[in-house]
Amino acid sequence: MSNRPGFFHLLGITALSLFIGSAQASTASAPPESLPLLLATMNERLNIADQVALSKWDSGKPVQDGAREAQVIGNARVLATARQLDPDAVAELLAAQIEGNKLVQYGLLAEWQAAGKAPDVPRADLSTQIRAQLDQLQTRLLQHYSAFSAYRNAPDCSRWVAQARKGLAKDQLHELALIRATGGLCTAGK
Repeated sequence: MSNRPGFFHLLGITALSLFIGSAQASTASAPPESLPLLLATMNERLNIADQVALSKWDSGKPVQDGAREAQVIGNARVLATARQLDPDAVAELLAAQIEGNKLVQYGLLAEWQAAGKAPDVPRADLSTQIRAQLDQLQTRLLQHYSAFSAYRNAPDCSRWVAQARKGLAKDQLHELALIRATGGLCTAGK
């Protein structure tokens, strides 16, 4: 009789290895409770982009508003310092939200341009109503980001974000914008 392992012995070791590997994969850590709140707030902010796009359609103003973007990011830096968050990380977070918002605006404006008209729905005033909503959302966004920030470097962070993002957006355009808005949330592996 030889000391070499037999076929069934190797098969058993292979099966045991697969079982252990799948057991480890199924015990991946659960996402923090702050993540769904953070993504819901991001998604709410992206949905307001529809109103911003209507305002831009009506006024003929460009989507790009560098002065307003700089103001929003500057305010976020101040709030970050007050909340003991990294101002650069918060600036990146807000820049991603702005880029996602613009993506929605450009997409909707292109659709409306092709159709020759925008939807006939009530309009909100950009300066007095929409920006006030965005400012309120920024405060909530930073609260949820603050609660989530300790998990940004977790090995499962990207998986958590992808899973939490599923089914949140109302259509493909908003899903793409949400992917853009969440792109920098996780820092593991970067």
